[in-house]
This record gives sequence, structure tokens and C-alpha cells, in this order.
Amino acid sequence: MFLYCGIACRRKFFWCYRPLSTYVTKTRYLFELKEDDDACKKAQQTGAFYLFHGLAPLLQTSAHQYLAPRHSLLELERLLGKFGQDAQRIEDSVLIGCSEQQEAWFALDLGLDSSFSISASLHKPEMETELKGSFIELRKALFQLNARDASMLSTAQALLRWHDAHQFCSRSGQPTKKNVAGSKRVCPSNNIIYYPQMAPVVITLVSDGTRCLLARQSSFPKGMYSALAGFCDIGESVEETIRREVAEEVGLEVESLQYYASQHWPFPSGSLMIACHATVKPGQTEIQVNLRELETAAWFSHDEVATALKRKGSYSQQQNGTFPFWLPPKLAISHQLIKEWVEKQTCSSLPA
Repeated sequence: MFLYCGIACRRKFFWCYRPLSTYVTKTRYLFELKEDDDACKKAQQTGAFYLFHGLAPLLQTSAHQYLAPRHSLLELERLLGKFGQDAQRIEDSVLIGCSEQQEAWFALDLGLDSSFSISASLHKPEMETELKGSFIELRKALFQLNARDASMLSTAQALLRWHDAHQFCSRSGQPTKKNVAGSKRVCPSNNIIYYPQMAPVVITLVSDGTRCLLARQSSFPKGMYSALAGFCDIGESVEETIRREVAEEVGLEVESLQYYASQHWPFPSGSLMIACHATVKPGQTEIQVNLRELETAAWFSHDEVATALKRKGSYSQQQNGTFPFWLPPKLAISHQLIKEWVEKQTCSSLPA
């Protein structure tokens, strides 16, 4: 028994003092900031702030790309003071991440209603002049950002939008209060806690073995086609959603499914895109488009899709009045889903 206890104690000692990876250290630091208001306030002292106005991020142009400028707490306090705002407005900021060196990152919207300001929002043109940048809609700027900024600003916008839309308790009707990190809101009258949520969406690339099915909605840019997508209904599994969406939108029955990857998508209000491949039953490939859902849908060959993946630049109307067939930009998970299908088709066609 004594020997067993000694081994157990040594194992416990090793577990407690084992060096943690950078990722684990960073993750646990973020968890601490979300749970401890004092720790989060302390992190703001040395943190960096990204600014928004009406959910549009502040961006600067550099070599045909957008960059997201950062501001220290001191710079932000000076800015607010210059425009007659109380520094308490910084309490509206939300935690959006941190560096490996544990520099915390926050986002603050200067254009949304604030309980800490006399005027509802700061004037956009004056702010842009002072900050030497422009507040640009994220949907327009997303694909001209680097991957890190795109992910971070998408998270920030979704979180800022959620807080703006959930300022009152659905049970009591009383104002809710966010914690310092913005990871939750609490109703003081009944202690109900509200957490930010995302809507699950499936995005599915349907194939009949040699072709893939792509579709477009009327809201898409001219000429752009993508994979089928739809929100999960209450009570559905991912598999059930895919089968329903394919049947609803193009009148086909799915035979098999394969998960690919997932991605947070900030539009329209924060979604979790769950990407999958699907194949339809042999001999059942006749498309019947649901015009309430789609403008059109069609089967595309490997060569057609491979050519579209190589297209770059802007897509203008051709002489015959049509637009070239093109696909969503690389940052979108639909692009990666389509690209993987093309690569698998290419490999399968190579001689053994």
C-alpha cells in the first residue's frame, strides 16, 4: 500500500508541474479573463483595442489590403476625452482573444448606443479623420483582410452584435448587465445568465460521382455559384438537415454523407458553418429547383470547376451579356469544400 501511494503521489506531482503547451497556457488565460472581472480589467491596462462604428471595423489601406489598427488603453482614453466621452465607455468593450505572450485583445463599438455616453454614438466622419482610417462594412472588406484579422474581426462583430441585441432579459424585461469580458450577460433581478450563441448552418457539396452540384441565390454577385446551405431546424441532426435541405432546394435524395470541416461565419448575425460532402442516389440526378430558395442550380464537370478555381480578379459582364462562372473566395469554407472535391477527382483519375 505504501509503495502504491508513493507512485500515485509522484504521478500527481508530475501532472501538476508538467510544462503546459503555449496553446493550453493561452486558452487557460482567456478562460481566466472571461471568469474573473478583476483579471480582465487588469488585462485591459496592457491590452490592444480594435475599434468599430455601427458594427463596421476601423481599417486602413496598405498595398491593396486592409489592415486593422490597434489602440492601447491610454490612446483610447485620450480619444474618448477629445470627443467629450467618458472613459467608462470602455466598459462596453468585449474580449476577442490574446497573443501567445498573453496580450489581451478587445473590441469596442463607438457607434452603438452606450449607457456611458450622453450622445448615443460618436460621429463617424470626425472619428475617421482623427484615426486616419475608415469604418468599412465587414462584408465588403472581409476578403481583403489577412486570415488572422478576418477571423478576429468576425468574432468581434458577432459578439458586439449579440450584446447590442440582448440588452434586456426575455423573462423579466429588465436590463441585463455584461461581465467585463463580454462572455455573458446577467439579469440582476433573477440571476438568469445569457451566453452568446451561434446558429448552426450546413453547407453541402452534392456530387453524383463525376460532377458536383452548385447553385446561386439572387443575392449572390453576378456569376457566382456555391454549395447548398441552410440553417438547422430545432430537433434536427446535421445529417437530417443536409438531407432535408438538398430535398427542399434541388429535389434530390442524398445517399451518403461525409463531414469536411467547420467555420465561423459572421453573416448575417453569426453562424457556425458545418461543411460536408454528399452523394446522391445513382440515376436520380434530375434537378428540380425550388425557386423560393434558389435562382438556379446546375451540375458542373471537374474541368469546369477546376477552371473556375483558377480565376482571379474582378468579374465583369462579357460581350454576350453573361458573367463568367466563378466561385466564392478562398477564405470562405465553401471554396475549400469545392477545392477538396476537385483534388479528390483529380487523384482518382490518375493511373495507378
